[in-house]
Amino acid sequence: MNKAFVFASLLTMVHLDADAQTFIGRQTPHIENRTLTPELLWAMGRVGSASVSPDAKTVTYNVSYYSVAENKSHTVIYVVGSDGTGERLLTTAKTSELSPKFIAGGKKIAFLTTDSEGTMQVWQMNPDGSDRVQLSHEKEDVEDFTFSPNEKKVILIKSIPYGKRTKDLYPDLDKASGRVITGLMHRHWDEWVESIPHPYVADFDGTTISAAKDILEGEPYECPMKPFGGIEQLAFSPDSKHIAYTCRKLEGKDYACSTDADIYIYNVETGETKNICKPEGYVRPAVDYTESLKHQKVNTEAPVVGGMTFAGYDINPQFSPDGKYLTWQSMKQDGYESDLNRLIIKDLATGECRQLATGFESNVDSYCWSADSKRLYFNGVWHGTTHIYSVDLKDNTTQLTEGQYDYTSVQPFGKNLLCARQSMCEATELYIVHPSKGTATQLTHENQYFKDNIDWGTVEPRWAKTIDGKDLLSWVVLPPNFDKTKKYPTLLFCEGGPQSPVSQFWSFRWNMMMMAANGYVVVAPNRRGLPGFGKAWNEEISEDYGGHCMEDYFSAIDDAADNLPYVDKNRLGCVGASFGGFSVYWLAGHHNKRFKAFIAHDGIFNIEQQYLETEEMWFANWDMGGAFWNGHDKTFRNSPHRFVDKWDTPILCIQGEKDYRIVTSQAMSAFNAAQLRGIPSEFLCFPDENHWVLKPQNGILWQRRFFNWLDTYVKTLN
Repeated sequence: MNKAFVFASLLTMVHLDADAQTFIGRQTPHIENRTLTPELLWAMGRVGSASVSPDAKTVTYNVSYYSVAENKSHTVIYVVGSDGTGERLLTTAKTSELSPKFIAGGKKIAFLTTDSEGTMQVWQMNPDGSDRVQLSHEKEDVEDFTFSPNEKKVILIKSIPYGKRTKDLYPDLDKASGRVITGLMHRHWDEWVESIPHPYVADFDGTTISAAKDILEGEPYECPMKPFGGIEQLAFSPDSKHIAYTCRKLEGKDYACSTDADIYIYNVETGETKNICKPEGYVRPAVDYTESLKHQKVNTEAPVVGGMTFAGYDINPQFSPDGKYLTWQSMKQDGYESDLNRLIIKDLATGECRQLATGFESNVDSYCWSADSKRLYFNGVWHGTTHIYSVDLKDNTTQLTEGQYDYTSVQPFGKNLLCARQSMCEATELYIVHPSKGTATQLTHENQYFKDNIDWGTVEPRWAKTIDGKDLLSWVVLPPNFDKTKKYPTLLFCEGGPQSPVSQFWSFRWNMMMMAANGYVVVAPNRRGLPGFGKAWNEEISEDYGGHCMEDYFSAIDDAADNLPYVDKNRLGCVGASFGGFSVYWLAGHHNKRFKAFIAHDGIFNIEQQYLETEEMWFANWDMGGAFWNGHDKTFRNSPHRFVDKWDTPILCIQGEKDYRIVTSQAMSAFNAAQLRGIPSEFLCFPDENHWVLKPQNGILWQRRFFNWLDTYVKTLN
């Protein structure tokens, strides 16, 4: 469901495959009629993680490429000068090379790749790609890493076995496929939980990484936290003597029902660990998890530490460069994964904690310190765009960037900042942001070929009134070579999350430019329950799935149909995924013949069914108000399956069978209901995909069936 703070990175998640038969690199395919196609989307490079050299003269970064023919991907490493010149591809192998980071004062680049035995290890090379040397020799894959400031230590992320498998219980049944389940969170996101990540601190002598020690040895907890956490959840202190890390030290039902993750400080020399979000000796109170934590005292009576309470997600710690402060992101409420993501600063001398950026009533999505420790920079969404902000230690917040863009990451770059930027009209590229001027200079041009040789649509903001008189922002996407005198088939886009913003995101599947290239206008509303419009607007969706958030969709599409002369109200479609898929199923029973076709991907069809099928129970308990058998009827009585008797419109249901957040039975039930009702319907099922569609050929199949459905029932007047 909702993971707003990782939404941008998830849109470009790569399917890594070390067995590519050919080198998969940058592509410049023939582009016919300057038209964007699914095949061209998969030919684009996807810019990933980046690292800045200490002298701020060079950047190294990842780009992932895909082969549709091989149905595989390949991630490579580039370097480029700070002035945008001197781009050089450093990758020489067919296997992927990941997570480049400058070390040795910029004389070396450390990175991940597979060794001769096929395990992922840390290597290093010169900035020109020469002199490749393997640094780590672990038995297990190294999933990520970071070096200490003095480069004498390194954190390695490796997975360890979790729980007892059937072969552990019955060694003589080593080929049995059955799983013995005795507790909750037995599977998560897209995997059965049989291993968890642990951080190891190891020695580094300049040539070899050795003596790796498990920081959480003997503890059955994950760090970084699955399914999306990475190396950003750990940080070395400037003197290299301490490691701050994120961990939710809970298991089973507690883990499944609580978001109470804390920040811990680990002493590298002594191995001593201290929780800085809870007082020493704190014991978590008993909780009735079938009731919403929203209504329980566990939120209001959390212990005070440094003048504040920390009961929800506390993640992503960073020490200030001068070592005086520790900062992290924090959600106040336990069990509420979409609470306001605050920026917390702790004075390490006094222990005092306080919130920064208090004047910014939206999430701090990612952040970094300035080199002089006098301010922090962060990105956050407001009114449908995500920009870079500065906040000083006196809590003065200033917006630095402007424009119709999403800045999705930020890190120091000398006196400037290195940021990733995207929009609905352009895939992610790296930019240098100049804080003193508020300007941005493009650094990479990975997809310039496509930008120059494709006719792109345009995106315009439009404000409308809701039924209760509030202001609703929608993005209206117009086709290439738009003619305002024509009428266009139009799609209502329903956002997922449910609390993820409809900002200027770029997606390689739910791509607005692709819909525009196929001749559709798109109306994408920032309905109730999205960040970027204040805390109250964001929270209004909880326990009210069938309320104002659904009415906002009608307000947006009715406004467009009534007031935009190019919108053909006789050719309207409705599409969405995740909570957007729920929205489609719900709207199908309430739309009063507005739409000609629906497409729902990975959506909730039966809320009671969903309550007992999903894995992260904190989400179900908070948003649904608790278990349905406890009389929390407001949400459950608005379940889409209760309105199937009013379905009258063709519907395409899409689902990944490895989606354990919203499982296959939801889409299958919706499809079966439509079939039994005699409604034209189709079920597109991907046995090997999760909540997204990550494999190239599956992605193209998705696009083909998506537009085949819309062209059949929306574009062509029947």
